[in-house]
Amino acid sequence: DLKDSCRMNVPKSGYRVFSANSSAACTELAKKITERLGVEMGKSVVFQESNRETRVDVKESVRGQTIFIIQTIPRDVNTAIMELLIMAYALKTSCAKNIIGVIPYFPYSKQCKMRKRGSIVCKLLASMLAKSGLTHIITMDLHQKEIQGFFGFPVDNLRASPYLIQYIQEEIPDYRNAIIVAKSPAAAKRAQSYAERLRLGLAVIHGEAQCSESDMADGRHSPPSVRNTTGHTGLELPLMMAKEKPPITVVGDVGGRIAIIVDDIIDDVGDFVAAAEILKERGAYKIYIMATHGLLSADAPRLIEESAIDEVVVTNTVPHEVQKLQCPKIKTVDVSMILAEAIRRIHNGESMAYLFRNITVDD
Repeated sequence: DLKDSCRMNVPKSGYRVFSANSSAACTELAKKITERLGVEMGKSVVFQESNRETRVDVKESVRGQTIFIIQTIPRDVNTAIMELLIMAYALKTSCAKNIIGVIPYFPYSKQCKMRKRGSIVCKLLASMLAKSGLTHIITMDLHQKEIQGFFGFPVDNLRASPYLIQYIQEEIPDYRNAIIVAKSPAAAKRAQSYAERLRLGLAVIHGEAQCSESDMADGRHSPPSVRNTTGHTGLELPLMMAKEKPPITVVGDVGGRIAIIVDDIIDDVGDFVAAAEILKERGAYKIYIMATHGLLSADAPRLIEESAIDEVVVTNTVPHEVQKLQCPKIKTVDVSMILAEAIRRIHNGESMAYLFRNITVDD
């Protein structure tokens, strides 16, 4: 009875929101989220020492509290990961009750398949995050949904598609004359999901110009095929036919239409520029690209500016202010609202189902 009475007098533990980023550009999203939540950012200092080691000092008590760490991933991916790991571990050793990572763009998510003699780096990162003390992750549009299975704790994979669909409906004049395009057969499921919700047609590009990851997905050559197996009459495997891609073709009619290419990540824009050229040749009169994560590495802004693409619409999961200055075609959709709502619901113990309404399996 004494235990129960003690428990009743314990106030509901509070929550704090920290940012583990040392660069100012990356804390923008964290600031927007804390503004929407009406809370102050947790007091902490994250910096690189002169020998490039990451140092994290938490400046307030977090004992028994639920802590959210917002970590946006800049160009310097590995530093950001170390900042997150060290911050989580610092909070764990300061007796925080729950440590929830808000990682809008999950890094290394493209390395989630076994390739030849490589490794599944995404699984390694999942193990490191769990070891550092994270107990829950909120992320957005994982490259493959199965990545959630790499973790032994809950992962909320929020979707940006409602915001991008809203952008199409409100900002693209005459969007009913549009057609949703998948730049490779691998992206067809996501494109179909958009097409069904916007009640639009679907086109798929396939052929040799694309260098998608699927063709190297699991071709482990082990042992090397050149070795002569003399004296060993083992199992004779049938000869594999070499893969030859057809010349690039568009399945679906894009003539006289607005083409909207949808994907989850736009990083190396070569594929997108090539797709835009093909769509222009086939008679599309305007070309938009919709993607959740605008990494836009290297000289992507210049290539977009010089290409047939009319507009690239990305969300603010990854900071890309510098790229926007170089290329006015890049537009941003703010998703801080859904991330703030996810934090609020998790803290209050409410259902997350509302954030996933109208989300299809393929989205």
